[in-house]
Amino acid sequence: MLTAAIVSSDASSAAQLLACLQQTGLVSTSIRQWILPGAKLPEGGETVADIVLLDLAREPEPYFAFGTQLRRMRPSMRLIACSATNPPNHQVLLDAMRCGVQDFVSKPVTPEALRDILARFNQEGPAGGRAMQKLIVVMGSKGGVGTTTVAVNLGVQLCAHAQKRAVLLDFARPLGTAHLLLDLHPRFGIRDAIDSLDRLDSHFFAGLLERHKSKLEILGGAMQPEEWQNIPTTPLERVVNVAQAEFDVVLADLGSYFSSDLSPILRSARMILMVAEANVPSLWTLQRRLLALTGFGVEAERIRLVVNRWHKGDDEPLKSIEKETKHLVFACLPNDFRKASAAMNLGMPLMENHNNVLTDQYRQLADQLAGNSRGLVPKRGGGLSNFFTFTGKK
Repeated sequence: MLTAAIVSSDASSAAQLLACLQQTGLVSTSIRQWILPGAKLPEGGETVADIVLLDLAREPEPYFAFGTQLRRMRPSMRLIACSATNPPNHQVLLDAMRCGVQDFVSKPVTPEALRDILARFNQEGPAGGRAMQKLIVVMGSKGGVGTTTVAVNLGVQLCAHAQKRAVLLDFARPLGTAHLLLDLHPRFGIRDAIDSLDRLDSHFFAGLLERHKSKLEILGGAMQPEEWQNIPTTPLERVVNVAQAEFDVVLADLGSYFSSDLSPILRSARMILMVAEANVPSLWTLQRRLLALTGFGVEAERIRLVVNRWHKGDDEPLKSIEKETKHLVFACLPNDFRKASAAMNLGMPLMENHNNVLTDQYRQLADQLAGNSRGLVPKRGGGLSNFFTFTGKK
């Protein structure tokens, strides 16, 4: 991840630049800010950021002078000037060249403009810059396969058992129901995040979340079916980037919604958990969605098949779908209708400490996704035999 800093004299403008930086998904959470006049340069032992934004005011000379001093401390850093004048006049351009400014961005600055510059900087070989890959998308092969149940219980186990800071983004359409499974009453949701993109940084984002006692935090979904008509899909990636800057794991529940508009999110995901059941309608739609994901440019190795409500009689159809799709089943969650239904109706996730196979499977799956050594370790061999005998490393 790139490190970044902002030099400004306007708190409102600096806050907007901070939000833009975090929404690129290419910078670390900690972004230093210097306020002119009176800002002190880093001391000898401090490291200057990879990227520094100069938020130019009417008189740009103090910013260029400060930038010149920063470059002396770290010649490899990149200075980006943000100017309300487009294009800047000849003298400003000349002064900018002298202090080492490499890019000009017009104000108001957009995350897209900054992302293009940061991506070029990455290609030139900076120290450290790769986009965050903390996103795990959970989506269903069709409606009714339990996608939200899987997302919620996996999120709870990532926090309570795997000890990760996790957030669940409820992107399901037309309505978000993840909060119901946790007995939460969110005051804010996805629409509030989209409506406030100009100031959506990690601090503002934290104020939109509801926290469950398991420590899982949730961004509520749409509360009215018509809300998604006014929520553009493209900015969802910026919401994801801000979430990734703050949490260890970001779960996005897409429900059964499927559209090419989601391609940027799907391609950027570390993993896509495709939830299905072992019945003909679910497996039929599963095949077609896997083909569509390939058409969207999603790498096959990032897609994982999760079979929900599994029972022993499902082995043969699952072996057949593995053969036809060339995707092995990643995990099978046993069918425990009584416990799952009771937990859903009470708004309580599956959190029993012992003697529950379904809860144990969620915990093992959370361990594996978190990279814990005690996670799922399949036996050697192919096919479904990998997914029902697990051993914990000691």
